[in-house]
Amino acid sequence: MRGAAMRLNTAVRGFVVVVLSGSVVQSQDGWGVTYTSTQICAVKGSTVEIKYSYTYPSRTQYQITKVQMKLWFTKGFDHQPVDLKSDSDYTGRVEYRSNQKDCTLRITELRESDSAVYKFRFITNQQRGSYTGSPGVTLTVTDLQVQVITSQHGQDGTQVQLKCHSSCLPDHPSYVWMKNGQVTLRETSSTLRYLLFPEDNISCALKGHEEFPSPSVYAPKPPSVSVSPSGEITEATSVTLTCSSDANPAASYTWYKEDEDSLKTSGHNFTISNIRPEHSGSYYCVAHNNRGTHNSTLQLTVAAGAGTLEAAGVTAAVLLPVIFFSVFLWIQKKEDVQGTC
Repeated sequence: MRGAAMRLNTAVRGFVVVVLSGSVVQSQDGWGVTYTSTQICAVKGSTVEIKYSYTYPSRTQYQITKVQMKLWFTKGFDHQPVDLKSDSDYTGRVEYRSNQKDCTLRITELRESDSAVYKFRFITNQQRGSYTGSPGVTLTVTDLQVQVITSQHGQDGTQVQLKCHSSCLPDHPSYVWMKNGQVTLRETSSTLRYLLFPEDNISCALKGHEEFPSPSVYAPKPPSVSVSPSGEITEATSVTLTCSSDANPAASYTWYKEDEDSLKTSGHNFTISNIRPEHSGSYYCVAHNNRGTHNSTLQLTVAAGAGTLEAAGVTAAVLLPVIFFSVFLWIQKKEDVQGTC
């Protein structure tokens, strides 16, 4: 089948692959490479096998053709490719299998960084006797993801509907769901309805491939809160309160001040410009996602600024002489009155 579009799911042990397009033959004057598929999508951690064959003239008028080198590459150019077997990114994960001219490139423990265009090249003893199968095979490696479809918070936990999703395998028939790294949820469909608690971490995997789970989804961990600059906070300066929490999906943040109902701000940071002593108090950050919430409190104390202290000193310096003078006059007056008796 040449250039035919097809979609084929393969899920034998160790292989989680979708073939997105059929075989294509690239040839010229008896030299050619045939790829069984030119677009392949695979799940992270699985194994992919790329099938191919190649042809060349058996001989010229001068000599019999012999293949001297065969290689696959993703880096470099046709005249100077980097063999996958010598590429440090693929060390121990690449194997070339040959059965006469029907061959296989096998890559294990797939990584998302393996997404690339793969080309096969062979070199013979003939003058100009080398050939590269272009445009090659496009491999896309994706991860499983847990999507939160709906969530409803309650006193007993959060009721959620989750979906295990991969752009490679939209219709894969069988999944497993895991709580805190253990296969304790026996649901095998791509969706899950479950009552979750703040300490629960939920992930999914393809059945038979539990060693390659999706990233977990979980409620925010207790947030870390800090103030910048650190140290004593003085009046008329500017400070920034920062809140961060480990969460998946990523958390959103809101800031409140105790004994005040109104929201101060939303986001990681809360900046107070020209701060005053009345800004002192307890501030708390709420980290929340569709799995749950957590909050942490920070105590802020604002000291009187240098300008305030200086003004107080001036006032004292003015008042003290006045007081002393008033006392002196009172004593003098008292003495004058006693002298007339």
